[in-house]
Amino acid sequence: MDDIALLRREFDAEEGSFLLQVRCDLHWDREAFSRLEQAMRRVCAQQEDRGQLDRWLVEGYWYLADFVPSFTGHPNFPRPEPPDYYEAALERLHDLQNWFVSGCSPYLPEHVWPDL
Repeated sequence: MDDIALLRREFDAEEGSFLLQVRCDLHWDREAFSRLEQAMRRVCAQQEDRGQLDRWLVEGYWYLADFVPSFTGHPNFPRPEPPDYYEAALERLHDLQNWFVSGCSPYLPEHVWPDL
């Protein structure tokens, strides 16, 4: 599946998506998050030089960067991973939203994005 199709499935919260698991199952699937954020990064890189962005993509990046920290920040949301992992993941969503909307990575070109 290509990255745009994967993001469509994720942003629509289809079966097996990270977003569906967070919203309905109160489960942060680390593998699903990794798959999602890596696709988001690749799409950011592909979209840097585009003058116009597809509205559904902008809405998806915005929604994830806004909803996920708010929803998973609730004290009753289960967080079995170390707190540093969640902080890094939420920062990653914010950075990706910034990159996608501005068309410019918040990091220097030689930056290596660590795996989450």
